[in-house]
Amino acid sequence: MMMNNTLAQLRDLKLAGMASAVEEQLSSSASTGLSFEERLALMVDREVHHRDDKRRAALMKRAGLKYPQACIEDVDSRAGRGFERSALMRLALSRWVEDGTAILISGATGSGKSWLACALAQYACRRGHSALYLRVPRLAEDLRVLHGNGGFGRWLAAVARTDVLLLDDWGLAAMDGPTRADLMEVIDDRAGSRPTIVTSQLPVEHWHAWIGDATIADAILDRLLSRSHRLNLKGQSLRPGKAAAALAEGPQEEILKPDPSR
Repeated sequence: MMMNNTLAQLRDLKLAGMASAVEEQLSSSASTGLSFEERLALMVDREVHHRDDKRRAALMKRAGLKYPQACIEDVDSRAGRGFERSALMRLALSRWVEDGTAILISGATGSGKSWLACALAQYACRRGHSALYLRVPRLAEDLRVLHGNGGFGRWLAAVARTDVLLLDDWGLAAMDGPTRADLMEVIDDRAGSRPTIVTSQLPVEHWHAWIGDATIADAILDRLLSRSHRLNLKGQSLRPGKAAAALAEGPQEEILKPDPSR
């Protein structure tokens, strides 16, 4: 009865990991051979891991990734995709989040851009960083709503605090003036301090024309390209039942190498 009360108190104190460790020790005869200090250390260690797992789950939920199951360990790096697994792993394991390095992923439809971007963002969450997925073609409507209800300022501040921002389908649809200006604010708040992942069917050299306004385009691209890695995916479409996609353009030498202007 006393132990039941103790377990209930641990859970009331939100020490669920420690409570589980106590139950395991009670049911294991091997635990009786451990000292008090060893048993306490195991219980505390379980609580730490439990809280880390909860935090990672919360980060993943808030990220809202299109492909939450995507992970870098499962990346398809078959020959002809335009990158090597070793290069991708070096990037994922580097300090790209802490250094605020943008990752720009281009390639034809179905080449796996969004999946790869989500895998990188998912790994960032696993390392304790916050992330947020936004699909650029939907931004205009979402931003109009935020401006209309007075929530744009709070939203902008929240995005600025997010460690990794993923902008998916960049350049897929035309962008109006207000959206262009808001996007400039988002990029400017993050420049040099927090990374942005961008996926696009358009080669980087066509982004200036897509943005439209020359002054804003210069400012956005200067902030994105000054500290960036580029990944140009190639090969056939990975989507089942779809026709093979055209090969993505761009010299292979740029793949996963820092932008020369960095």
